[in-house]
Amino acid sequence: MELTKRIVSSIFMIALTILAIKISWLFLIVVSALIVLALNEFFAMVEARGIKVYRYFGILIGIVIPISIFFRFELTKSWELLFITLSLISFFLLQLSRNQARASVEAISVTIFGILYISWLFSFIIKLRLLPFGEALVGMLILTAKSGDIGAYLVGSRIGKTPLIPQISPKKTVEGMLGGLAFSIIFCLLSKFFLPMFSFWHLLFLGFFIGVLALFGDLSESLIKRDCQVKDASKILPGLGGVLDVIDSLIFTTPVLYFYMSVLLK
Repeated sequence: MELTKRIVSSIFMIALTILAIKISWLFLIVVSALIVLALNEFFAMVEARGIKVYRYFGILIGIVIPISIFFRFELTKSWELLFITLSLISFFLLQLSRNQARASVEAISVTIFGILYISWLFSFIIKLRLLPFGEALVGMLILTAKSGDIGAYLVGSRIGKTPLIPQISPKKTVEGMLGGLAFSIIFCLLSKFFLPMFSFWHLLFLGFFIGVLALFGDLSESLIKRDCQVKDASKILPGLGGVLDVIDSLIFTTPVLYFYMSVLLK
């Protein structure tokens, strides 16, 4: 039953992803929606742990980032630095309005961390799509990272015996990790069909590199969930958990691939 739910949710997400990659305005909507939902999940987890955050203002700031990137909005040449500065000032003003000093550093720090960790890092997927061959690069990234998730689940659930980091993620195994890396490499090589300009060895390297970063993203989210004492970020996607559980493998892979490709395509 759980596997059936996972398959149905995966098919839905795959179909939505393919459609969004081809249609620019839909891509913005989907990315923005994923950021809003993931931020809401993150803030809900930390609030359940007893940390007061600025959930709604944090989500508002988080949604501005992908929209400004998509429309290439830059008030100044250092727009990102100005945006960060104004955001910090706003958070301190909000804290002052609470008229209390207790846990103020925690509230501001955790809110800003959530925005940077989810919205800022994941928004690089829009920058990646705006590069030459952007649609193909986004397709390759998602195919490689998510196939690693699938490979880790299939291999780990069947032959996984050696715990990877049991204190952080008890169900993850070394066998599952190796299976995930193998799937990432194989499916990255298959992207040769829509990225013919990349050599076999280049795709082999990217498959391994993205696979490792995707695993790191997954473990990083597991660390947060373990600290907040929750199994899944939410139950919004049957069989898959929350939105943050779905995009965790893309959070670090996306900006790194963007910077890598930016240098390569110069």
